[in-house]
Amino acid sequence: MNGFNYQEDRLHCEDYPLDSLAKTYGTPCFVYSASAMTAAYQTIKAAFECQNPLICYAVKANSNLAVLKQLCDLGAGFDIVSGGELIRVLRVGADPSKIVFSGVGKQTDEIEAALAAKIKCFNVESEAELLHIAAIAERLDTKAPISLRVNPDVDPKTHPYISTGLKESKFGVPMNQALRLYTKAQSLTGITVKGIDIHIGSQITQLAPYLDALDKMFSLIDQLSNQGIILEHFDIGGGMGVRYEQEPDFPIDALSDALQQKMADRKLEIILEPGRYIVANAGILLTQVLYTKHNESRAFAVVDAAMNDLIRPALYDAVQAVLPVIAQTNPSERFEIVGPICESGDFLAKDCLINLESGALVALASSGAYGMSMSSNYNTRGRAAEVLVDGAAAQLIRRRETIEDLLAAETNLDTVTRAPPATISAR
Repeated sequence: MNGFNYQEDRLHCEDYPLDSLAKTYGTPCFVYSASAMTAAYQTIKAAFECQNPLICYAVKANSNLAVLKQLCDLGAGFDIVSGGELIRVLRVGADPSKIVFSGVGKQTDEIEAALAAKIKCFNVESEAELLHIAAIAERLDTKAPISLRVNPDVDPKTHPYISTGLKESKFGVPMNQALRLYTKAQSLTGITVKGIDIHIGSQITQLAPYLDALDKMFSLIDQLSNQGIILEHFDIGGGMGVRYEQEPDFPIDALSDALQQKMADRKLEIILEPGRYIVANAGILLTQVLYTKHNESRAFAVVDAAMNDLIRPALYDAVQAVLPVIAQTNPSERFEIVGPICESGDFLAKDCLINLESGALVALASSGAYGMSMSSNYNTRGRAAEVLVDGAAAQLIRRRETIEDLLAAETNLDTVTRAPPATISAR
């Protein structure tokens, strides 16, 4: 976990003690290290220096405005998957020419907004979407820059819910349809063909799936070139895995070297879409133990965070390290860390060797990606606060939601004019 360390037996984010942070901002709370995000971004930039890529951060991993602003200031572009994410990145000053729009279900108003903003490219995921974007662009008397997201049917060897490059996936167009669809795209008045795109999955820890996908895509790029369809860029997606527990470090330099060799004399701008790689290990979820309880076979620590705050363990069987905020020596008990939600799936960690009691603070490591961005208000629970730490300074970048926030968009039934029940006539 970059950015997190023990100083005098107290867990710190950079130089800020987490127990002091809990007193100031409360729990549960997501805490992010500014230096860790910067370091991860610079690692990718340095590894792919030879390609001078456009690094488009995948906003869905963590969409907090302060996080986006920091990455924007570092020079990042953005990979978005909704109109809401488009508004977010424009709000922090993103250069529209560094924005790519992915996702299988782009809606009319989202497409119109992206065209108005003059984004770099739409990553098109079906023939129907291609025709829809073309029609909107024609109506607006403009041209939509597109690439096709091609599904190379490569197994990324990751969790099935985050495997996106297999032929049974909802994502992308099949390889055997790509040539026809590129030819069709070139014939459409509202379309300008710009590139090609892949994204085979997330939390990939091995190099082989990438190499397989690259070989297939470069073969397709050459076929397109032979038919007079010359592409400007190749978006190789993201998905580089991070270390949650004992996973090996992703061989990012080896991927860059392999890409450089396979590029040969091809003149293509390279686009990358990292998300998790930049923010996962830059964040923790800080939570406090409410109660401990012991059944015949196991011990539970009930904390104030829950599956609505961090869904990954329940959804993916994800394992994230649990760190005591006050360092321990020789812990002697194994706990399940569970939340207050009325679901058996409401757990954050299992079989943790750690000594816990009511009031203890623990940090769920590697929570910077797909933590807050996937959180919900299940059980009418307000979402957690978010804090960004830079050195010895901490800034609240999202306040904790209150019950009034949750109810504000709802209507009190007593104030609604109720329609009489429908009458069903007998036959």
